[in-house]
Amino acid sequence: LSDFTPIQLDPKGGDVITQYDMYNIEEAGLPKFDFLGIRNLSILAESIRLVKIIHNVDIDLEKIPIDDKKTFQMLARGETAGLFQLNGSGMTKYLKDLKPTNINDINAMVALYRPGPIAFIPDYIKRKQNPKLVTYLDPRLKEFIETTYGILIYQDDILLIAVHLAGYSWGEADKLRKAVGKKIPEEMEAQKEKFTKGLVANGMTEKKSKEMWAQIETFAAYGFNKAHAASYGMVAYQTSYMKANFPVEYMCAILTAESGDVEKIAEIIAECKKMKIAILPPSINESFNGFTVVRDHAEKKDRSIRFGLDTIKNLGTDIAASIIEERTKNGVFTSLINLFERINHKNLNRKSVEALAKSGALDDLAERNMIIGNLETLLAFNKEARGDASQTSLFGTLGGVESKITLVPQTPATNKEKLAWEKDLLGLYISGHPLDEYRDKIEKSGTVIKKAREELKNGAPVTMAVIIDTVRIVMTKNNDRMAFVGLSDFTGSIEAVAFPTTYEKNKDMLIAEKIIALTGKVSTRNNEKSIIIEELKEI
Repeated sequence: LSDFTPIQLDPKGGDVITQYDMYNIEEAGLPKFDFLGIRNLSILAESIRLVKIIHNVDIDLEKIPIDDKKTFQMLARGETAGLFQLNGSGMTKYLKDLKPTNINDINAMVALYRPGPIAFIPDYIKRKQNPKLVTYLDPRLKEFIETTYGILIYQDDILLIAVHLAGYSWGEADKLRKAVGKKIPEEMEAQKEKFTKGLVANGMTEKKSKEMWAQIETFAAYGFNKAHAASYGMVAYQTSYMKANFPVEYMCAILTAESGDVEKIAEIIAECKKMKIAILPPSINESFNGFTVVRDHAEKKDRSIRFGLDTIKNLGTDIAASIIEERTKNGVFTSLINLFERINHKNLNRKSVEALAKSGALDDLAERNMIIGNLETLLAFNKEARGDASQTSLFGTLGGVESKITLVPQTPATNKEKLAWEKDLLGLYISGHPLDEYRDKIEKSGTVIKKAREELKNGAPVTMAVIIDTVRIVMTKNNDRMAFVGLSDFTGSIEAVAFPTTYEKNKDMLIAEKIIALTGKVSTRNNEKSIIIEELKEI
């Protein structure tokens, strides 16, 4: 490196780095590489690992068929959540219209779905559906752009046209590529003359050669390298293949990758429910650290995903590991007493047991309030079972101790309490949703949050039923109070604003956990959507 560039130690980390920026480094004769870290590669690796464990099937992504019907049928139905490059409402709509049938369609969509070239997607779809619409300015172009139905999509198309139709050498073609890519006016003007003259010299009319240049100038706004599109397209296809053929394992891998992002987890769980994959709360007898695929051994099917113990707030990873280790060594926990007798860890305390009980992890052993109401007795028993000499014996010898510990009956937790605990400890509702009883009405006549965020434009009116998550009150310049309100439903969450007049009128209703119906409108600022509340009432 020191033959080409002055070097230094990176002030942030001490690595040897160049003193030149990325442009000057190329002038000095060194190539610049961009290395992209793509989370979907980790998701693919995890889903392959799960398939091996559950089905004992080895998947080699380099050898999967690239014409899998199941995969293309899934894309045509618009089931794109969790896929690389192919998700989101806009792309999904185009895929449903396109009904892709081969890998070239996916590569083209990856290249076209960006500002500028997105305008060419409807034309691409029409030409695929009706081959009679495919035309070429010159019959010789067919060889280069047949797979994209006569539409210029890739930088490579320009290189091939320049070499084969305009008489360029490969070196000259590369200069043309740079000129087009950088859109430098003087260079473009010089290239225009050279290119059109070359086309005419090679048998194209002057009129058509000018049209060809006009197409390339339009193309200059977006040109995409074919190898880049194919690389991204292949990863997009691989994620689609895994979701279509091993849906539970793939969705479980995504949940594990997104752990910690409550909003993303909520979206993925909503998609799982659409896919008829059950999402189960954590379980002391089935959960591991992260999300786990649960097999129905009677049917030999894997149709459920269970939350992991590490996803429970207030339950440390060390106590979770201790529980898993004990269960793996000595078998499942058969009762509440059996659990408290076997776990020998200093962090089995009020906080961690409450977290296990309230999140539903102990539902197989006892009702949630039964555990919470008898916590002191259970923890005292656990201390004695661990041989804590400082603990005064409450139970005599441990032999036959089960008959000597008496749990006081408790009023079972209500559904509302269970949901509130799940939201607090897991970040979202698992066993149901406070809006479930209104779901039909909301879907028929209201706007769900996901639709407001992804499809509605600035100023669009909305009518919503939502639950209030958070309320933040601020003072305006005029010393009036207004509120920023966090809202959620079973499709996602969004921020809303109650301006001073609306806030004063409705402040008694703007309280966390309340379920409200509201009318308002969508507001877009800095590409972020929110809701301006106009009217609201408590449900």
